[in-house]
Amino acid sequence: MSDTTIEKVHVLIIGSGPAGYTAAIYAARANMKPVLYQGIQPGGQLTITTEVENYPGYPDGIQGPEMMVHFEKQAARMGADIRYGLATKVDFSTKPLKVWIDEEKEIHADSVIISTGASAKWLGLESEQRLNGFGVSACAVCDGFFFKGKEVAIVGAGDTAAEEALYLSKLCTTVHMFIRKDKMRASKVMQERVLNAPNIKVYWNTETDEILGEQKVSGVRIKNVVDGTTQEIPISGFFVAIGHQPNSDIFKGFIDMDETGYILTQPGTTKTNIEGVFAAGDVQDKNYRQAVTAAGSGCMAALDAERYLTAKGLG
Repeated sequence: MSDTTIEKVHVLIIGSGPAGYTAAIYAARANMKPVLYQGIQPGGQLTITTEVENYPGYPDGIQGPEMMVHFEKQAARMGADIRYGLATKVDFSTKPLKVWIDEEKEIHADSVIISTGASAKWLGLESEQRLNGFGVSACAVCDGFFFKGKEVAIVGAGDTAAEEALYLSKLCTTVHMFIRKDKMRASKVMQERVLNAPNIKVYWNTETDEILGEQKVSGVRIKNVVDGTTQEIPISGFFVAIGHQPNSDIFKGFIDMDETGYILTQPGTTKTNIEGVFAAGDVQDKNYRQAVTAAGSGCMAALDAERYLTAKGLG
């Protein structure tokens, strides 16, 4: 585009969850003058989480959106240049690294930290989105505690769903597990654990018809896909465990990824296959997916970027 404006930056951070903001805090303190673009969901997945009780330093817990405001303010106070905008295209084939924002502004960066996160896959029900944070969750480890001693449901058939069902079974009286087919995708050992858990009730050939409740989840209506019959089950919590989608599409063709799109980093580092490009947080972590681990990898990415720039004489 001939009318594209070009800006040169030292460190460009793409994404604004715990990983991006932590990278910005460290990079700004190291006088690397980071520029951070917040992306389509400033604050990331934590902005759709209500209570966060497992992040160190908040003894009384904190609301997810409020916590992200704290992260942003701290990064800004350190001198990070935080902007609203979405990275829409990249070209990592030459130096400087090129990133386009909102398809019009072109950034030339000495180093790039990718912290675009991952998005939970949802069933696509109106009630699911309306009650998200009010009994509907995509993270049992984050929110299971709030349903201690209550009945809950979980949908999913893979290892993550099995793991989360087992986690919930230690906290909840009954876990209703809905599986769309007549078999699970989970590994044999995980399937055995689920089927042997006395308080996990598995429903085969079952899909969710509707999540019930006005202000909060009160039940679920399920449908048998074989005979079309429906039934309603009273529950307090509904967990969606049908997977996550890493927000990595724009980096395809440049950055090495696994078959599901998670960015591959060199073990023990945030380095990608492209020199000067680092990845932190859920876009490269499909195992833990916690705010605290994302923040930790954001710190690592800033330190890795600082060492890279110093070694290149750009520090």
